Amino acid sequence: MPAKDEARNLAIILPRLPVVHEVILVDGRSVDRTVAVARAIRPDIKVIHQTRTGKGNALVCGFMAATGDIIVMFDADCSADPDEIPRFVDALVAGADFAKGSRFLPGGGSADITRVRAIGNRVLNMIVNGVLRTHYTDLCYGYNAFWTDVLEQLDLPAPEAVAIPGRSGLQGDGFEIETVITCRAAAAALWVQEVSSYEQRREHGASNLRAVSDGLRVLQTIAFERRRARGRRPAAVAGVSTALAPAATELIYPKELSIEPLA
Repeated sequence: MPAKDEARNLAIILPRLPVVHEVILVDGRSVDRTVAVARAIRPDIKVIHQTRTGKGNALVCGFMAATGDIIVMFDADCSADPDEIPRFVDALVAGADFAKGSRFLPGGGSADITRVRAIGNRVLNMIVNGVLRTHYTDLCYGYNAFWTDVLEQLDLPAPEAVAIPGRSGLQGDGFEIETVITCRAAAAALWVQEVSSYEQRREHGASNLRAVSDGLRVLQTIAFERRRARGRRPAAVAGVSTALAPAATELIYPKELSIEPLA
């Protein structure tokens, strides 16, 4: 759970979390009582501090600190519904490597997304599907879950890596992290199951997301991930079908990733 100055939102969302193995709060150098509130509500919470800046870096820091079998990416602004967590876990237990939330499947939706962001997400989603031959319905959504051992295949920017001088962070350190993960899940031929999800409104404060600048960064990320996938293209990869478990067949790259929706 990445958080920066989310004390008031944490007071609402933390008590609603189900019983889980652990809750990891990654603090982004908050200047309010984010950490104090979190510890007061959940004395067992594990608090760590991110190594660089940006949501992506915070998430990866949390990933590296996780000790459970399954990782759930969960925002601290009250936009994610804790009651949906079991559905993500069920998708993984049923055979998926990665459970990807989607606001655009039947049963999903959003009370928060603006028209501009919705159009931008749709365009970027079409580009990714065209480039990677996938069938994702929601590219830029951060409510996802996956098996911990998948991290090695995602090869995300290491928390200890040093950013290039003059830049705020590494590729994947910002809001483009969802795109990075989505593209690398496809490139690694992971079994992806989409799960319908309803995005709630942020309760307090303002989002740090900037539709235009972050959208351009996502576009740059897509181009980067396309080059990366080509550079690491294997001779053959495991196929992915729409059954509850990966097919046992193999096909020559590029593959087509079929995504089974879970309503």
